[in-house]
Amino acid sequence: MSYNPFEQSEHAVEELTSEESQLIIYNDEVNTFEHVINSLIDVCKHEILQAEQCTIIIHYKGKCAVKSGTFDTLEPMCVALHDRGLSAEIE
Repeated sequence: MSYNPFEQSEHAVEELTSEESQLIIYNDEVNTFEHVINSLIDVCKHEILQAEQCTIIIHYKGKCAVKSGTFDTLEPMCVALHDRGLSAEIE
């Protein structure tokens, strides 16, 4: 079997494009616990307990990674959270 540098670079590009990102929500002094919980349920499809736990982490730690996935998957969720007045970004 011969060495082909192009096979490795194609594989490396594939790894970079499929890399997982994190959707992060930041704490603020505006939104209520109930609003954040409902937003996580509606937008991110969290179960109630998961949404409650993330909201508590956001409140006490200042931020929480609420969803993982590709950028293309997370971007519409991030926009929807912004539309609901939440501070969110994809890292």
